[in-house]
Amino acid sequence: MTDPTADMPLAASSEGPRHKSLTRRRFWQVGAAVAVSAGTASLLHGQFAGAATAATSQDYFDRAAKLAGDNPILTDLITALTSGFTVPHPTAPDPLKIFDDLAVLSVGWVSATAILTSGGIILIDSLTSPSDAQNTIVPGLKALGADPSTIKYVVVTHAHGDHFGGAQYLADTYGARVLMSPADWTTLATSKPANAPARDLDISDGQQLTLGTTTVTLHYTPGHTPGTVSPIFPVHWQGTAHTAMLWGGTNPPTATTDKQTYLSSAKTFGSLMKRAGVDVELSNHPFCDYGLERMQELSGTPDTADNPFVVGTSDTQLFMQVVRAMVNGRILQDQESADSAAAGTTRAVALAAITPRTAGCGC
Repeated sequence: MTDPTADMPLAASSEGPRHKSLTRRRFWQVGAAVAVSAGTASLLHGQFAGAATAATSQDYFDRAAKLAGDNPILTDLITALTSGFTVPHPTAPDPLKIFDDLAVLSVGWVSATAILTSGGIILIDSLTSPSDAQNTIVPGLKALGADPSTIKYVVVTHAHGDHFGGAQYLADTYGARVLMSPADWTTLATSKPANAPARDLDISDGQQLTLGTTTVTLHYTPGHTPGTVSPIFPVHWQGTAHTAMLWGGTNPPTATTDKQTYLSSAKTFGSLMKRAGVDVELSNHPFCDYGLERMQELSGTPDTADNPFVVGTSDTQLFMQVVRAMVNGRILQDQESADSAAAGTTRAVALAAITPRTAGCGC
């Protein structure tokens, strides 16, 4: 998302998190996987193969809704991926360790995630500005008993200001190294936005970043931006090991070809998640996945054995199936809009050709 979310219109809101427990909730499963569209003019494959007519965008949106059922993580995701979605500005939560070794530092609509390793801190994203870094990230870490001076790396998931905004402050103040994909470093060099960090370290696809005994694997998932990166990394809850993912860029881009890139990334990342045994779903925009509500639930029962961010391996796959269904629908929605506009032009031309014309008097 751009700073200040130019890719999604903002709407101020004073509403806090909804109060709806997710403890012990299991996602409603639907067996067949969502197919991947081969292009905007193609017939749908997979679930809709063999249908008498080409499927529509609504078919895919209905598919996503069926997959989601009444699960708030997935219904929030569907809402966030719907065309015209307006970004909320919920109340910022208190800093919270959502795992033994993972903390969330949030301004409400966007979050930074701190991986607490034996060798220091790897920070995923840095909020919107130097002020956010100074007034949210730094005191938030201190409140949780972590030392911000041990931030060694800031991994920027993509080149939008709400993710890189505090990175240079952290580099200047604590000597943290800033990582971004080459494509998004190039985007910053071209656009020169406010608070852009100086180019530092390039992320390579599949790069393993190790600090202490923790290794984070960084995967290219272009689409939201040309160089979006999504990490997979280990976490622990009450001493039990889990594997987490964070989908690096949520809102589908405007151009249809970029949506197709996004779709391909979602399919590839889902396969990587399956291979890694990912059972924890995270987002840098907590309004997209019921994240604020899950934080509230966890803060109220910090000793619970049932961490609401641990959703299971099959259910993290379901999350990505919903992403693919929605983006497939958005791609077909683009095509339907283009077809409708073309049909309107054709009708106008045809009507013009048969409408009687009266010569002007020339006076």
